[in-house]
Amino acid sequence: MSFRTSRAAVPAFVIFLSCTTAAFGTVLAGDDKAAGPAGWDKSAKVAAAKYLDEREVWWQEWPHAQKDHGTVCVSCHTQVPYALARPALRGALGEQAVSAPERAMLDSILTRVKLGNEAATFYTDAEHGPGKTHEARNAESVNNALILASYDAETGHLQETTRKAFEEMWAGQEQSGPKAGAWIWQNFHFSPWEAPESEYYGAAQAAVAKVQEVGKKANASDSAYEGGFCHKPCAP
Repeated sequence: MSFRTSRAAVPAFVIFLSCTTAAFGTVLAGDDKAAGPAGWDKSAKVAAAKYLDEREVWWQEWPHAQKDHGTVCVSCHTQVPYALARPALRGALGEQAVSAPERAMLDSILTRVKLGNEAATFYTDAEHGPGKTHEARNAESVNNALILASYDAETGHLQETTRKAFEEMWAGQEQSGPKAGAWIWQNFHFSPWEAPESEYYGAAQAAVAKVQEVGKKANASDSAYEGGFCHKPCAP
């Protein structure tokens, strides 16, 4: 089954992911009395934030996650879930700024986006096998755009570096063949994040990133990506 013939699965998953994320945020940020039988009182939210931040700090300090130029691997399975979940607690806890682990994560991503191809990929053909450099560059570009756009959505302002992240993301999108509209994704047989079927996961992430980007344009003239899901017309 090709990506093109199954593309209906992507919008469906985006809707599911968006609804799930919204519901999760409502539980975390909503009225304590309506938060379910477990009673998501403030102490539980503080504990949740503490746990998430501690896991992020562990990841940033793990030697295998540390990369060139003082940056950290923007992993599909650790930093992306953290980046989508942690901000949901901010309002409930009365926080006025991102936490220190969030700031470190964002600074690392901003540095790598600004470096572009000067930043070494997390995996390479030479060390990990044929195709891994391309896969790594693609997966990182989607992750970077999704995370930066999600944080920019909080402020209503799209940073120039976020725009660059989108340019890098769209540059990696397949334009023809059975995978047109998708990204050749990281494959280490680690489902659902890094496996053969993860191209659907990656395309869904890119779609969510695009929704964030289009919804939070700095001005009305920024309409470069408001057409179809393919940045350029995708050939059959």
